Amino acid sequence: MLTLVVTDVISPSIVKAIERGHNDCNCLITRTGTNHPLAVVLTDPETKLVVGGAIGLSSVGLLFVDAFFLPEQLRGKGLATKVLKEFEDEGRRRGCRLAFLYTIDFSDLYARNGWKPFGRTPCDRPETFRIFMTKSLDAGS
Repeated sequence: MLTLVVTDVISPSIVKAIERGHNDCNCLITRTGTNHPLAVVLTDPETKLVVGGAIGLSSVGLLFVDAFFLPEQLRGKGLATKVLKEFEDEGRRRGCRLAFLYTIDFSDLYARNGWKPFGRTPCDRPETFRIFMTKSLDAGS
């Protein structure tokens, strides 16, 4: 008999088992490759520590931005646009045609970079929304 467990601690072995099965199913359906992780990171040249950037993945011709962060002191200097452009360019090199993300507070940044909202859903805090956005990665976009 199988055991069902609910947890907020997701070990690498859990991720590996679920992603492997998920990718195998996707390959059967789409006849294309699996998910490929992607990160564009900013590092401090002195400490070599990561201070910000974007992470996500490419999958079956789609690019997903899962998390994007820049510390307050690095904002307003064009770095966010640079990170986003590098992320999108790598998606194009991987053959992605569309990119997707969701955000709560930085939709203006993404809109300035050509991203379009396609939906939103309310969050628990009143007047706060999760905004879903997409961008074409076709040549010239």
